[in-house]
Amino acid sequence: MPLLIKNIKTLIQVEHKPQLKVCGKEMSKLPVINNAFLLIENDIISCFGKMQELDLNKIHDKKSKINEIDATGKLVFPSFCDSHTHLVYAGSREIEYIDKIKGLSYEEIAKRGGGILNSVKRLQKATEKELIEQALFRLNEIKMLGTGAVEIKSGYGLTVKDELKILRVIKQLKDLSPIAIKSTFLGAHAVPLEYKGKQKEYVDLIINEMIPAIAYENLADYIDVFCDKGFFTIEDTERILMTGMKYGLRPKIHANELDFSGGVQIGVKYNALSVDHLEFIGEEEIQALSNTETMPTVLPGAAFFLGMICSPVRLMINSGLPVALASDFNPGSSPSGNMQFILSLACIKYKMWPEEAINAVTLNSAYAMGLSDEYGSIAVGKKANVFITKSIPGYEYMPYAYGSNKVETVILNGKVQ
Repeated sequence: MPLLIKNIKTLIQVEHKPQLKVCGKEMSKLPVINNAFLLIENDIISCFGKMQELDLNKIHDKKSKINEIDATGKLVFPSFCDSHTHLVYAGSREIEYIDKIKGLSYEEIAKRGGGILNSVKRLQKATEKELIEQALFRLNEIKMLGTGAVEIKSGYGLTVKDELKILRVIKQLKDLSPIAIKSTFLGAHAVPLEYKGKQKEYVDLIINEMIPAIAYENLADYIDVFCDKGFFTIEDTERILMTGMKYGLRPKIHANELDFSGGVQIGVKYNALSVDHLEFIGEEEIQALSNTETMPTVLPGAAFFLGMICSPVRLMINSGLPVALASDFNPGSSPSGNMQFILSLACIKYKMWPEEAINAVTLNSAYAMGLSDEYGSIAVGKKANVFITKSIPGYEYMPYAYGSNKVETVILNGKVQ
């Protein structure tokens, strides 16, 4: 049955001529329609406009019934797109959180066998059923907070068997959740303890065994490498990316979270869909990213949780770059997938304007998942993934009122959740 949302106070992020991303000063423009309607048929946006333009006899067969929602005083947004998460994991890591409070650094915790390797131990012991149950709980939580598309990485397996396990779980989640899901292989997330001092041999394992097995089962959409200080080198990254690309996996890179690593430049060199984290960005990195297809993606939740410096988003936007924002939902450095909070952090800590931040968590983050042709804005023919807010003053209230859930009704694939 068609769904009509009427009397919308403000319809956000509307596009009459859809674009794949917005860059630089264009990010400060947020097209809206006041006193609007939105018509959804099947799982697609079929029509929208001002209420005075609504004529159901013209836009729909009057013989069919229409389900109506009155959105008086409320806003309608395209669903958030979260382009960087690790939300398939086993258990939490709050003890390490206490270690951080006591002053231990990310690198010190990792050297003690904590960090990523802690999650690896837990995931290797978990069954697929347990991982699916935990992940579905998290997916349902972020769904009700407004997220309609999410990328999920592997990387807590670090053996052929366990990397395949986590990617098989993600594949099953694609069928079990109404949220659109993209899958990324991140075998190069950390070096397992048994390969300490033998990093090249672990890279060989990724190249010779993991990637072919994953490609054979068609388990991943993208390939990622943690190219940063203390993790994988430029040389390691190039070898892994080249092999992944041979098997049809486009790169996405963890880059410049801990230092100037060269990860941004290597991502651009291999036409990565996105380079993510970017706490350490200078003129050289900005120049490398200019006029490319690679989306700079900032993860405010991780910087907030770890007490790190903020990525120079203002500099990037003023230089003409696009910027996407994602949650980095994971048990160690960003244990939250709340994109409303990411929106708030963008404005409070990174000094992004509300319009820029909204573009960054919708259209640009959809681009960073390869989904902006179907998601990330209100446009005819795009997927009907939207949410209706509670009664709020305007879109500026979304980042302003941090800590509260402003979402009242979630619609995914044209269906109220």
